[in-house]
Amino acid sequence: MSSIVTHEHYTRAEKLLSTNTSKYVFNSRVEPNWLGQTNKFWYVRDLRKGDERGKQFMLVDPELKTCKPAFDHKRLSLALSEVLGQTCDPDNLPFNQFEYVNKENSITFQIETTQWTCDLEEYLCKKVKIVETPDARGELLSPDGRWAAFTKDYNLFVRSVVTEKILQLTEDGQPYYDYGSPVQSEITLLTNQLNRQKPPPTAIWSPDSKKLLTHRMDQRLVRELYLVQSVLNVEELRPAPHTYRYSMPGDKHIAQAELVICDIEKRTIVPLNTEPLPVHSDSPLTPGLQLAGWSKASDQVYFVRIARDYKSAQFVVADVKNGSTRTPLEEKTDTFLDFDIFHIGDIAPGQGMCNPNIRLLDDAKSFIWHSERDGWSHLYLYDSYTGKLKNRITSGPWVVRRLLELDEQNGFIYFTAGGREIARDPYYQHLYRVRLDGTELTLLTPENAEHIISFSPDLQYFVDTYSRIDLPPISVLRAADGRLIRELEHADVEMLLELGYQMPERITVKARDGITDLYGIMVRPAKFDSARKYPVIDYVYGGPQRINTPKIFCGEALMGGLDLLGGAQQFAQLGFVTIILDGLGTPYRHKAFHDVTYGKLEEAAGLADHVTGIRQLAKRYPFIDLDRIGVWGLSGGGYASTRAILLYPDFYKVAVSVSGNHDQRIYMSLWGERYQGEYDLELYRKQDNTTLVDNLKGNLLLVHGEVDDNVHPGHTFRMVDALIKANKDFDLLIMPNRKHSFSLHPYFIRKKWNYFVKHLMGMEPPKEYIIGREERK
Repeated sequence: MSSIVTHEHYTRAEKLLSTNTSKYVFNSRVEPNWLGQTNKFWYVRDLRKGDERGKQFMLVDPELKTCKPAFDHKRLSLALSEVLGQTCDPDNLPFNQFEYVNKENSITFQIETTQWTCDLEEYLCKKVKIVETPDARGELLSPDGRWAAFTKDYNLFVRSVVTEKILQLTEDGQPYYDYGSPVQSEITLLTNQLNRQKPPPTAIWSPDSKKLLTHRMDQRLVRELYLVQSVLNVEELRPAPHTYRYSMPGDKHIAQAELVICDIEKRTIVPLNTEPLPVHSDSPLTPGLQLAGWSKASDQVYFVRIARDYKSAQFVVADVKNGSTRTPLEEKTDTFLDFDIFHIGDIAPGQGMCNPNIRLLDDAKSFIWHSERDGWSHLYLYDSYTGKLKNRITSGPWVVRRLLELDEQNGFIYFTAGGREIARDPYYQHLYRVRLDGTELTLLTPENAEHIISFSPDLQYFVDTYSRIDLPPISVLRAADGRLIRELEHADVEMLLELGYQMPERITVKARDGITDLYGIMVRPAKFDSARKYPVIDYVYGGPQRINTPKIFCGEALMGGLDLLGGAQQFAQLGFVTIILDGLGTPYRHKAFHDVTYGKLEEAAGLADHVTGIRQLAKRYPFIDLDRIGVWGLSGGGYASTRAILLYPDFYKVAVSVSGNHDQRIYMSLWGERYQGEYDLELYRKQDNTTLVDNLKGNLLLVHGEVDDNVHPGHTFRMVDALIKANKDFDLLIMPNRKHSFSLHPYFIRKKWNYFVKHLMGMEPPKEYIIGREERK
């Protein structure tokens, strides 16, 4: 077999790994660091110094419309050079964060393990020994900074930051019935243990910093799951077992969360007068997924109780003094309720985790409720005592995405939404504001792009970074009414393009129904020749809880262990077309669009739409070779890629399936019971990938991490067993000591490239190419 995919192709592909491309994008986002409760902020401006990077700290005053250096970088570098005994570059100072102190006449910053202060008049630097940070200790800091909560021996404690005195708040915690702990099937507990990381307690501080809302998590009856870590270290050769609690669809018992209020001053525990909450993997208090909070006066708490089957939800308010509760609202559906996917936001670096779309107002007399009851995602205002609907806040054939800020003093709420602006990608999040009575709805960010927003503490200004996959980021400062105050940064992507970065193209196709528009992207091969036919890789995700197509500019984008473009830039250098598409059954359109997935997880979020869509694209773009279509994905994409090659064996010829949850009967109960429905053997059997192994015709590579505590390796081993019994040829890669996501691991990357080059392109890859060779020299 002759090879035209050379070492040089792989070298070019390696340069475009997402871990590398971040070096070649400058000023991709302005991340404001607000000064206290003011509207002034500083941010880091990237500097391009030839082929190197530098940085400059900029101070912005919205009232004066100024943007200037936050201090004299040259004088500070000279002062630091003197005290450190080494030269400091003024364009690349040895710290990334700082704070103004002494009425902005001094700054404080950390270099390695030492805290420094510097007077901005004389530029004299002094060092101060730092203490261990709360995050490193697994602590949750109170709003006033005086208390740090932590867990120990199954109980909840607080430490005085001032005196270091420790108070024990609970005393009756026990194994699997403890305070402030996450549910073990949260899918990160074992990962944290293996990484020796201790997360902060699962709790929410009251605004007055005197109380904690937390839970006592009862997992005593949840069934155990086991993993074996085969490779440890040279001192310990014996494989190690790991045990954790993990509920699956149809299990009699799942975790139960008992909510309690811990009073720091009175040293009392007040249980809330409500039945324990059924918890699959996240309680209403789980950081980043919170569906709970406090009243402004710290005298009431609220939370959302979601039924085990996700078909009903209640808004519950509790009195902190005695734990009494009231339930002003209950909502039901025939399919599933899905609150968290909206306030998490879709996968986009910098979006971060947001407050929920359900809020108790400051006076505690009203609350905002989020619902898709009319088929669209919207906000409603209710009386928190009577449960009477006061008014709809938003309405229409469009989708509220994230409730960002609530300005009760001026009567406005600020939220993102998609689909309201005509002739635009309905997934693009624009920022709007509206009054609580539903009047004066105003678009604040008019650009046709995805917008990432950060508000000033006083809600008078916000920083807006907007981009598309084909539009590099632009960051601007706006007033709360949307007026443009000034531009801040335009991202510089020149070096990225010089590396061969292929600008993705936005695509639209019809769904399998021939009516519904679907949105995605396509990345063409490098050195594109329209006269050639190119193999295609379909990057898929089979889950109904998020979209897979990135909406922001992705030249530098990472999300945890994920490359948002699915390796499209590297594949382009190797000669492939990559397509990413969101089919029927995915979120952020309308409820009927999303409900297509209910009871039909076997459709893997619209695989039929992928087949239909790619065929449409082949008619539009003759360079697409329909005889060479491959597919790959991770997690839900691992499920979908395997299902694709088994369900459509004459269409998909090669599949790389990573960490796939191939049978929801042995995956977390949340996934199956929410989206497939109540456990029924025949219903769940339909989605089991092992039932389709006789269909395999092409090349299938199954990959799994040995200590994956999210999708147990048993999923892949069940596939292996079924394929062996069917006498099918396939390939298998087990990654020792790897957990759920390892898509950036150099060895895996090479194996993935090799597999598609050899089996889809029909070429021989360079032998044992080493990713990271230059770094190892």
